[in-house]
Amino acid sequence: MQAFIEGLPKVELHLHIEGTLEPELMFALAKRNNITIPFSSPKEVSQAYQFENLQSFLDIYYQGANVLIKEQDFFDLTWAYLLRCQQDNVVHTEIFFDPQTHTDRGIAFDTVVNGIHRALTQAKQELGISSQLIMSFLRHLDEDAAFTTLAQALPHKDKIIAVGLDSSEVGNPPEKFTGVFTKAKQLGFLTVAHAGEEGPASYINDAINMLKVARVDHGVRCVDNEELLAQLITTKMPLTVCPLSNTKLAVFDTMEQHNIVELLRKNVCVTINSDDPAYFGGYMNDNFIAVSNALKPSKQELAQFTLNAIEASFISIEEKERLVTLTQYYLNDF
Repeated sequence: MQAFIEGLPKVELHLHIEGTLEPELMFALAKRNNITIPFSSPKEVSQAYQFENLQSFLDIYYQGANVLIKEQDFFDLTWAYLLRCQQDNVVHTEIFFDPQTHTDRGIAFDTVVNGIHRALTQAKQELGISSQLIMSFLRHLDEDAAFTTLAQALPHKDKIIAVGLDSSEVGNPPEKFTGVFTKAKQLGFLTVAHAGEEGPASYINDAINMLKVARVDHGVRCVDNEELLAQLITTKMPLTVCPLSNTKLAVFDTMEQHNIVELLRKNVCVTINSDDPAYFGGYMNDNFIAVSNALKPSKQELAQFTLNAIEASFISIEEKERLVTLTQYYLNDF
């Protein structure tokens, strides 16, 4: 099954570019930018990646981001991830970036988005990997800060397809950001939001009804509400699920307990994604393999994760049709 997974075309819809900062690159950028970090070696960084919950991860995640200073740093970060996409046969990716993580440190919004966008453009030309960029608001900050970030994004609207909502979920419900999401939609942005990972199923419902999201990031708590689950099936609302992340952050104790294949078999539009792969131990192939080993989906079911992601993506109908054909040919020929 591993060989099948490695060759399967994949589409990633839930990836935080700051979460792809591998320890080796962290050290290289710290040296290049003369930034002091509280680790003596890449190995020590890796050993620190043991998390009890989402907040314990975020503490070290924001610490690592301090090495990102110049446009070239953001290019290098993004390019390294795109090379992993090529390795894992990811044909399309839609990545999050957290501008407030950087602008709050005095880094210009332009510096961040231009470095990331340059890498995405180069990947399309040189690697044949298409992409979209999603700007996330940090939900532990207030809505005024999100409005400021939205204003900063407007000169770069041609580079950003959607806005999202991430960071600490518990205690920061979707309703906190209703105003800025409404404004973003009026300006022509699509919307997505993290909901139902550590937060309750009601957050999923609120993200759909209050923030008018096109898809829900995570969403695994939907099983706690039968009415919501039925609604997700009927409306085909996509869930961008991150299996290794969920087990690393103790949302599920083991992969065998994960509900992603159960949701797939109930016809929920679930997809597999890597979230923050440098911190959670795996990129796309690693996540597919972990799900396969623990939950034993069929080849057709594994391919369905890709087909769901294609349908949930923010690409043209024509490009969706091309990727569906590509995936079905692979499935039929394997």
